[in-house]
Formats: sequence, C-alpha cells, structure tokens
Amino acid sequence: MRIVLISKRLIKMSEEINHNCGLCVVNTLHDAYSFIKSLQHRGREAVGIAAVSEDRIDVIKWKGVADDFDLTDLHKIFANHDFRLFMAHVRYATRGRKDKILEDAHPHVIGGKAEDRGSHIIITDCEMAAVHNGQVNEEYFSDMDKSMLRTGCDSEALIHFFREHGENNFLRRIPGSYTIAIADKRRKGIVVMRDGSGIKPGVLGWKDGRFGIASEDIAFRKNGGEVTEDLEPGTVYYLGLDGRYTKLKIVAPQIKHCFFEWNYLADVDSVLNGASVRSIRRNLGEILAEEFIPEDADLVTFLPRCPEVAATSYAATTKIPFEYVFYKMKAERAFQGSTNSERRTSIDRNLYILPEIRDSLRGKTIVLIDDSTVRGNNIKKAGQLLHEAGVSKIYHLNYTPPLCIIGKDGIARGCFYGVDMPPNASEDDRYAARSEDGTRNRTIDEISEEIGAQVHYISREGMFGAYERLGIPRENLCTFCIGGQKPF
Repeated sequence: MRIVLISKRLIKMSEEINHNCGLCVVNTLHDAYSFIKSLQHRGREAVGIAAVSEDRIDVIKWKGVADDFDLTDLHKIFANHDFRLFMAHVRYATRGRKDKILEDAHPHVIGGKAEDRGSHIIITDCEMAAVHNGQVNEEYFSDMDKSMLRTGCDSEALIHFFREHGENNFLRRIPGSYTIAIADKRRKGIVVMRDGSGIKPGVLGWKDGRFGIASEDIAFRKNGGEVTEDLEPGTVYYLGLDGRYTKLKIVAPQIKHCFFEWNYLADVDSVLNGASVRSIRRNLGEILAEEFIPEDADLVTFLPRCPEVAATSYAATTKIPFEYVFYKMKAERAFQGSTNSERRTSIDRNLYILPEIRDSLRGKTIVLIDDSTVRGNNIKKAGQLLHEAGVSKIYHLNYTPPLCIIGKDGIARGCFYGVDMPPNASEDDRYAARSEDGTRNRTIDEISEEIGAQVHYISREGMFGAYERLGIPRENLCTFCIGGQKPF
C-alpha cells in the first residue's frame, strides 16, 4: 500500500481534462450507489463517492463502472462516521491521461490523506470535495494560483475557485457549462450550482422524505424517488444534512441547452428541462421521414441503442418494414472511450448481427438510422458487417446535422462545453463531418464512399422542428457544434 499526502504541484492548464459525466447528491450510501448505476450511461471510466458528515468528508474512487466495487464493502469503508449526505459521480473523460485515471476522477478534493491501492483510492478527512458535469475553459482561471492544483481537470480548478470566491461570484464570473456539487466542511452540507445557460442537465428530487439532486430525473424515478423540478439555471441550491434544501437565484438565466443531450447522451426515458428524450427522438425520426424516403428500401433498422425510437418512428411514418438487425453484448458506449483505438476495440468486440436475420439480408436495401456521425467508427463496422451478410445497399440516415463543421464564419466547430468533439481534432482522430463549403475533412460523398453507405443528415431546420414541437425554441439550444454561435 502506498500512502500519498495531497500536495501542491504546478500544472499546465492547457492540458485540462474535459468530460461529460453523471452525478448525484443523495442521503444514503445505498442511494448513491443505485443512483450512479442509473447514470452509468453517462460514463464508464471511473466512479467516485464522497461521504459527508457534520465534521468530516471521506472519498473513494475506483476504476471502471459502479458494479466493479461491491456495495457491502463500501458500507464497511464508510462505517465509522455519521455520514448524512453522499455525492457520487461517474466519469467519461473526453481526453486525458490513461495512466492517471483515478487522479483525474471525481470527486476532486482539497486536503485529506490519500491511500492509493492501484484499482482504487481512498481519501480521508478532506476539507472540500466536488463532483462536476460539464466543462469550463481555462480563461476563467487566468488569475488563479495554479500551483495549488494537482491535475489538469477543470473540476479541480473550480473547487479552488469556489473556496476563494464563494458561490455568488462563482455563478457571476463563470457562465458555463456546469452542474456542480461541492461539499465544504465549513458549510455543514453541500452547495449545488447550475450555470446560467443550463447547458448541462440537473434535477432536484425527493426520496424517503429527503431532497437530493441528479444529472437526470431517471435516477430518481428508477430508484423510488420523485422529481421536484429541474435545477434552475443561474441558481444555487443548499442541501442540508437534515435532508432539506433552500435555493437562491444569483444570475438571470440565458438558456442554451445542449441538444446533444436529447439526441444521444441522456437515457431514453429521461425528461430534460421539461422535454421527454423519447418524444424528441420520435419527432426526429418522423422529420427524417419527411425529408428523405428512398424508393428502393426493403427495411429499416438502427445502430444500437440510442436510435431505436427514431428508427421505429421513421419506419412507422414511411411504412417501410422495421427489423432488429444488430445486437450488443454490453451497453457500453464506444463514444466514451478515451482514445480512438479504445473506441474501435469497444465496437469490434461488442457489435454483431443477429444470427436469425443474417441470411435474410442478402440482396436487400437497408435504411440504417443513427443518432450522429462523429468519427464514423460505428457505421464503418456496421457497414462491414452488413456487406459481409450480402446487403446490396445501405442508406445511413443521421438525425443530427453534420457535426464539427467549419461554419459560414470560417470558424472550426466542435464542443467546448463537455462533449468529446474538440474543434482542433488531430489527423489521427478526424471527424467524419462535412463543412458548409466542403473543406473540412470530408464531404458527404467522401464519407459515403469511405463507409460504403449513402449518407444523409437531417437538416438543421428539421432538427429544430423536432424540439419546437415540444415547446423548446431553437434560440434556447446551443448549436455551436453544427454551425451556430457560442452560447456565451
């Protein structure tokens, strides 16, 4: 066993680690474990839990998914103190240090003594701990003493910013994107903040007479709780050790929700900011059918698993027969792998054609519905499997417009706010995306030729229509990655 004392170390903020993750704050260890399992679709690289009492904060972090650590033994680790609140986090690192998974994992802490046991780290008696979903750029930490930081994670910088400036200045000076929960030994509870743009989701809920928060409402509904409200953007919530809460609005909201949360990231049964993920995806399928129907299609299917609702909706609208063609051994999302080789390995070992339908595919023309084309790894593998089965032709239909384009303003698009789509993608990690002038990476024809399928994207107007049918105006969506302006 190696004992590590938390110390100061100078880092380069340009090496920041970004992430799109899931988090919760609840009142029992059992709920923390159950809730974070319900949010596992938001990350699979590492899991962390912070336990909070009147005068103590202890943390454990482990590699992998929630089930990789037994709940019974977690109870033993946290048995010796009267812990009343628990923060849990599941991490998806959009870039990062494969040799420092646990150091970069949440909760991030100030103070404490760490015991590094290889597969997990235990940190006892911390001054503060934080879990965060989103991404905050370096510019907001320009006046910070970076010698206080041990990692390149924006989340660690945020907890130091909070200690120095407090929640009011935090919300006023850092516009987004974050839903963040911070346990502070001085506060006797947990402070939760959602940025004024509301890019990242978050809900307040109730279970067993006590209040908590989670990234998605599904965590409460799957575990016997009730949802009270979406966390209000620009607002701070104070969760007490007694299970009660108060809230205070600090900044006026300027809403710019991430549309990719509905299109891909969130659980299909979640309701984000008042709009059902399932309903959005159903609308997207219907609008795809309004925009494009191939006359020679024999059947409709989808790339598992997010596009299923859109695919069945598309099939019902077009009257083209729907069939299940693929299956996956595990629910893991290849998109969440930290490297391109890891993502490809995940797909190669996890995507297969159902044996009972394979022979019937020969000579057929297939409409394959997908949520998006980012790197093109999934569709390349799917196309390979379908052609090996003798499929004659593939139409690859995306219900997200082209991502990571170069906009009309000449600026390379991507995501600065917590999704793994940086504008400066390297040559080894190029995005299969089309620019408006056909200059970035590949045109649609080039993508189609490479993957062996005729690619079609929903129009931006069509995608906006799917949201407007549910009362979400297009001006309330962050669309930077598809050619729009920065949200703040």
